[in-house]
This record gives sequence, C-alpha cells and structure tokens, in this order.
Amino acid sequence: MVPMPGVSSTTTTQFLRAREVPCNSDSARGSLSSSMTETKDVLMGKEALPSEATLVDAYGKEFKLPKYTTKEIRDAIPAHCYQKSALRGFLYIARDISLLTSTFYLFHNYVTPTAFPSALTRFALWSLYTLLQGFYGTGVWVLAHECGHQAFSESRSLNDITGWILHSALLVPYFSFKLSHSKHHAYTGNLARDMVLVPKTREVYATRMGKLGHELSELAEETPIWSALELLGLLLIGWPYYLLANEGGHDNHATQREGRGIGKHNGLGGGVNHFDPSSPLFADKDRRLVIWSDIGLAVAGSILYYLGQRFGWANLFVWYFIPYLWVNHWLVAIAYLQHTDPSLPHYTPKAWTFTRGAAATIDRDFGFIGRHLFHSVIETHVLHHYVSTIPFYHAAEATEAIKGVMGECYRSDTEGGMLGWLAALWRV
Repeated sequence: MVPMPGVSSTTTTQFLRAREVPCNSDSARGSLSSSMTETKDVLMGKEALPSEATLVDAYGKEFKLPKYTTKEIRDAIPAHCYQKSALRGFLYIARDISLLTSTFYLFHNYVTPTAFPSALTRFALWSLYTLLQGFYGTGVWVLAHECGHQAFSESRSLNDITGWILHSALLVPYFSFKLSHSKHHAYTGNLARDMVLVPKTREVYATRMGKLGHELSELAEETPIWSALELLGLLLIGWPYYLLANEGGHDNHATQREGRGIGKHNGLGGGVNHFDPSSPLFADKDRRLVIWSDIGLAVAGSILYYLGQRFGWANLFVWYFIPYLWVNHWLVAIAYLQHTDPSLPHYTPKAWTFTRGAAATIDRDFGFIGRHLFHSVIETHVLHHYVSTIPFYHAAEATEAIKGVMGECYRSDTEGGMLGWLAALWRV
C-alpha cells in the first residue's frame, strides 16, 4: 500500500539462513536473499543454494516458500467479494467527510477562550482535534487508494476522477502515485524492482558510509535513542521524502526501457521523483497523467494559500497541516508494519515470483480504528497484494477464504490488538 524509506534493524538483517538438510519446501536455487543481508553470500546469489535446504527466519522458525498458485488464491474467494458498488463507496466518502467537517465545526465553534478560559485546556482539546482529523483524513486517503486500484467502482473514469480529487486534497499526486504503486504491487519483495521498502544490504551501507561509519551505525542502531530518532524521522518525513526522492524504492533506474533513468538516482536532486513527467518512475505515455497530478496539487495548494491568507496561517496550521502530518504518520507506520517483520523475506530477481512476493506481507490488527476508520487496510493487506481490486468492505471475508490455500505462508500478528500494533511499531 503505502511507501516509505527502508530502515535497517538487527532483527531483520538476519532473515534467512540455509542449512544443508532435507526439506519438502520449494528450492530457491542461487538467489533467495535476506531482508537485509548479514547472511552468507549464498543468499545474495553469489553461490548456489543447496538443492535441498531448510530456510529459517529471524525468529528461528522454518520458512516455507509458497507452493500454491495465484489462480488457487483467486478461485478460493467467493464471487460476490469481487463485486464493487459505487453507491457504497460514495457513502463511505460521505461518512468520512462528514466526520471531518463536523469535527471542525464543533471545535471551531465551541473550543473557544470563552468556553475554555484555560490555555492549557484549549491546547489539549485542539491537540485532540488534530489527532481525530488525522484518523479521518487517513480514511479518506485509503478510499482514494481504493480508487487507484479500481476497487471503488466498475467505472475506471469514476474511480480516477474521485481518487484524483480526494488525493489532491491531501497533497498526494494521484496518478503519479498510482503508477509507481502499481509497480510495487507487481514486484513486491523483489530487491531489484520493488518500488517501496527495498532494504539496503550491508554492502550498500558500507559503500555509502565507509567502513568506520558503517561500524558506528551498527553499534548505534539498537540503542533506544537511535531507534527513537530513526522512527521519528521515518514517521514525520518518510512519505514526502519518498515522493520527492524515491527514498526506499529501488535505485536501478538505468534499466528503464526508454532510457529515462540514465544518469538518474534516488535522493534529492537525483531526478527520480513523483512530480517530474520525465522521471524514470514513469513511461513516456504517462506524461499527461503526471501533469494532471501536478495540476491537482496546484489547485489544492492555491486553495490552501487562499485560506491561509484569509484566516491566518497559524489557524490553517492547526486546522489542516498538523492533521496532514498525522495522516503522513499513519500512512508510513501502516505500510512499514505491513511489509516489515522478522518473518518476512525479500527475494533476488531470480528467486522472486509474484506469488512469493505477495506472501511477503503481514496482517496486523488496529482494533476499531483500523477496521472502521482506516477501512481494514491494516487487517487485510495480504489479500490486497494478491487481489487488489477487491473492495475493502469484502476484504475480511476474502481474507478468511484464502487462509486455507496459503496455510503456513499466511502471516499475521494480531496479539494485543491496537496496543500490540503500537508495540510492533517500536519492536520491529
């Protein structure tokens, strides 16, 4: 779903190890890789993996490759789960927008110096306002994301117009993100082609930072202060930095078929972003769509500028921009925990298949907020990577249907509900 920078952790660096013992699981000859390799060269494709091997994840548990097919996944899902209702989708949009507008109305009219003379009390209440609006705004973001996957209605035009309006209002380049996000779904877990959460190998870290810097990073990465700073930076700027610099996406742009990526690289000023029609993230045929994305942002920016001038920038900061940061926070946190866990693999191109990559995700539980305000985007992500056109209101039923096909390859961590999810954000 949603993208963010790849982040190193000692737990995930140790993902897969191979032992020369008999195993009934599929063989991954010469190319299965760890999430971030401190493991042997065999896992980077430098040496052939034994024809029969036991793969072990960072929990020390046996890891089995999927043996089922994507067709078996699709066939297991009840037919009605594929049905989309534009009316139902618009009712959810109306509900979320009603929550946003009614919350603004209540706080704007009733949380006043007259009603609450204490500045501290007003600060606490307006802080609650930003949190609530962040929840509701994330729900709107998810509905626009549904539009991008053509899961909102049967009409592609209606999906794209609706998604463009909703995402533009949240300062998201709708078509540009839709294009890059489709590649994430097409190559999930592929170290060379995935568009988000591509972990950096130790060799890459050592090359960029030098041996001493790499060793210092290794020493610091598990300290609470370093972990807190890394997490804070990820949650605050991970989303805009991804859009601006493709941080966390693959950096193999020279292979772009039309030659758009020659001399370009991830990072600020590297020519790889979601706003430039000539970016290697897109093809020549996508130029018009990228421009429409930019037009949407220009319209939204103009409206915000008018509101700031009319009502004051301090007010607009509280009304819109702090909730906007909350939305960014939830997007990055959600996507990070959907694709990051010691039980999840990443694959080199030779070992990767769509079926394996789609299984390299995990469902979690965020309680009432996740299932109702966030439209089950946290609880049904494994299904979403196999069949992204199923609308969210059928996703829970479809998830139950595919568990029997996936068997041990279906991964979930729902212990503790919302608190367990928040704990995983720190732990993972």
